[in-house]
Amino acid sequence: MSESSVKDTIEQTADAQLDLRGTPCPINFVRTKIRLEQMESGQLLEVWLDAGEPIEQVPDSLVMAGYGLEALVDCQDYFILQVRSS
Repeated sequence: MSESSVKDTIEQTADAQLDLRGTPCPINFVRTKIRLEQMESGQLLEVWLDAGEPIEQVPDSLVMAGYGLEALVDCQDYFILQVRSS
């Protein structure tokens, strides 16, 4: 991931959580984007993603869509991504 400011620890409690483990690409990105659009500006969404294609594609796609990534944590079986709504 190219975003060097993304933390590898969770320091903030998310306003909402989305468990997308087992959800294939690009559906996981679409569901994340829809949920972010439903949130108020500045709120924090926590997304749980599988290793492999989901964690390789979704964060970069969110950055390209203009969202700010706050944290990305490797939990061994899955990843936790925190993203800020705009």
